[in-house]
Amino acid sequence: MLRTFMTHRVRKVTELSGCLWRMKQGGRNDAGEEVPMMVPGCWEMMPGFEKYRGKMTFSRTVEVEKKSDLRIRFGGVSHTADVYWDGEFIAHHYNAFTAFDALVWGAEAGKHTLTVEVDNSFNEQSTLHFPNDYMTYGGIIRPVEMEYLPGAYIERVEVETVKTGDVWTACAKVIIGNPDGAKTGAKLTAEIAGEKVRTEIRNGTEVMIEVPGALEWSAENPNLYLMTFEIEEDGKVIDDLIERIGFREVRVDGNRILMNGKPLKIRGVCRHEDHPMFGAAIPVEAMARDLELIRDLGCNSVRTSHYPNDERFLDLCDECGILVWEENHARGVHEEEMKNPLFEEQCEDCIREMIAQHRNHPSIYIWGIMNECASNTETGRKCYEKQYALLKELDSSRPRTSATFRQGSDICLDLPDVVSFNTYPEWYKDISAKDCLEGLTEWIAMTGGAGKPLIISEIGAGAIYGYRSSGEEKWTEDYQAEAVGRQLDAVLERDDICGVYIWQFCDVRVCGEWFSSRPRTMNNKGIVDEYRRRKMVYNVVKGKFIGRK
Repeated sequence: MLRTFMTHRVRKVTELSGCLWRMKQGGRNDAGEEVPMMVPGCWEMMPGFEKYRGKMTFSRTVEVEKKSDLRIRFGGVSHTADVYWDGEFIAHHYNAFTAFDALVWGAEAGKHTLTVEVDNSFNEQSTLHFPNDYMTYGGIIRPVEMEYLPGAYIERVEVETVKTGDVWTACAKVIIGNPDGAKTGAKLTAEIAGEKVRTEIRNGTEVMIEVPGALEWSAENPNLYLMTFEIEEDGKVIDDLIERIGFREVRVDGNRILMNGKPLKIRGVCRHEDHPMFGAAIPVEAMARDLELIRDLGCNSVRTSHYPNDERFLDLCDECGILVWEENHARGVHEEEMKNPLFEEQCEDCIREMIAQHRNHPSIYIWGIMNECASNTETGRKCYEKQYALLKELDSSRPRTSATFRQGSDICLDLPDVVSFNTYPEWYKDISAKDCLEGLTEWIAMTGGAGKPLIISEIGAGAIYGYRSSGEEKWTEDYQAEAVGRQLDAVLERDDICGVYIWQFCDVRVCGEWFSSRPRTMNNKGIVDEYRRRKMVYNVVKGKFIGRK
């Protein structure tokens, strides 16, 4: 399943993942031996393919019950996918971390072959996936489903919740796929909490439903509501979509971020989608285990560094009351790389897909872009301006930010709603956390970031699990625990900082081509190691966060 709850009662959906597919090294027309591989999955987890970069072809037999129009929904393929139905090309997608569709019109009843040619290589056509401080895996890394379409169908809905006085209203824009397939007189019905609206069907139909007595969504009380949409033709419901929402409002007021009128104090961790047994294809049960540990730490937020996350993880955050900073996929891109003519297009595609697919999650309180990119250059500023404008155009209901580390040189701090800085005192900087923050906030006050909310978006130190020393040398658990404790004390005592994210939740693999300063070819700054074993710093963080509501 692509979600943690049932999204259709009428539309028939067939799961195509959670089983073995046939995998062959090379492109679909290359000769080679097929081996079974689980989907979702990353081929680096399989013996013999641990370091393979290039093309891999996946295929499986699909049985269609009757002649139908089909939508095949891929949760994520890393990082380029070409999709074929019985050898005929039907879809192309770039970027591992957003979902996409492949449509098949008039598929005949019977058995068919679905083929996906996957490529995880690095090249000039890929401006977002390159050797980096996290691992870029290869494979069909998220679930796959096949949906039977009735003609005109509900492609997606975009929901915003608005409060007028004491009454909440759910405002939904309904995107219709294949609108020409709708019969004359077709109706659209929307329902939530027993309140219902019925209207004529058209693409972009907007419906508004007041929900008297609606319970608000917050980190403390994550109240959720199912909102059902149906298409009716000739008195029969032919299609439906169920979405889940929460009633809440996020806005910036001076140097504070408010949710439902109350200031947020963020206590969070940055988290990569990475696991030593599964790579980036993490089972939902393992996601839930991560959230259990994150909540036990006293955290109320997760930053999805540095890309949109699996939607099932976002569903779990909705359910658990974990606030989410979600960002597009662009980390550490230099000025010359930003001049690649594909960079803006690929970034903007990621933003459009991220917001279209994830905007209804109440847990997402802020959108982020371009972590540690060239925000100290005129080329970079033009890119930031474009992407911030696109975020606002697509969703003006959430604040916008980007994590920078360019103290003294960043020329983009006037652009975001929230200023966010990555800083590592006592790790990369030989300076106390207190002095570091004083210097940082003084400099921000003299820039376009003056008066805005400030989040410390990364702070932390590294440690190798089990490496202990009474001398507190770097890379020991002892040093990490002491350094992070001092960092958190310095951040949490300041009223002018509205949140902090520790880098990072767990140790993760980095690209082998990018390993020079990373012991074990890992980023070892995790509060837990890659197997989720607790380091000494775990209890230190828990002690600092618990009680700071």
